[in-house]
Amino acid sequence: MNETLEQTARAIFQDWFVDFGPTRAKMEGRETYLAPEVWSEFPDKFDEDELPCGWKRSSLDRILDINPSERLPNGAVAPYLDMTSIPTTGPNADIPTVRPFKSGSKFRNGDTLFARITPCLENGKTAFVHNLPENTIGSGSTEFIVLRSRSPVPAAVSYLIARDARFRSHAIQNMTGTSGRQRADTSALIRFEVAVPPLPRLWHLLDETIRPIFDRIAAADRESRTLAATRDFLLPKLMSGEIRVKDAETLAADVL
Repeated sequence: MNETLEQTARAIFQDWFVDFGPTRAKMEGRETYLAPEVWSEFPDKFDEDELPCGWKRSSLDRILDINPSERLPNGAVAPYLDMTSIPTTGPNADIPTVRPFKSGSKFRNGDTLFARITPCLENGKTAFVHNLPENTIGSGSTEFIVLRSRSPVPAAVSYLIARDARFRSHAIQNMTGTSGRQRADTSALIRFEVAVPPLPRLWHLLDETIRPIFDRIAAADRESRTLAATRDFLLPKLMSGEIRVKDAETLAADVL
């Protein structure tokens, strides 16, 4: 289910901000396929740069902060994510451990963690942070690049861009360092070009469309972990005969 939800969000972003599907549809005389308030935001023709009229191409730092500054004192106890905690597919990282901060990346809920080092970058190590306590700064591997959407860009756009094949190819092609220890160059990532609409309303409409999708992905992740914990709690007791199936519901309440 989460895979399907993510594919939906990525398809929406691709259509609106990469392929400019509504503008192409208008030019070809095709029927409306989006809500009227979204459809009206797209012009009916392209300019000489093959962008919808009024749109501009800009560097990535126009819409995202790269490694945004956060204050986390040395020795402060904070949630921690290492590279093994980050998935190669999907946005959900493992539950953070807790340890004193020494060095490394710093991030909040709504940030994207992008592995910069080979082979983790090529393998797709990326996560959209959503499981930190509210208003908490987390820490992580020094090999993460933190991407944070700048207002009014929806938070999840940082993740959608990080998963975009063009962006990942750009990052891989601009790695530096010795063989086996190459890393994506941050300054090269900043130069990655994105299309920006002239007014913020389309970003707001995108947020209204994709935020519920990512909220559902996060909720499904929590549900899955709860079910796994319930299974791990009950199965040994059922297998050993300590409890019967009719007793499982009562014991499951202790886990839930």
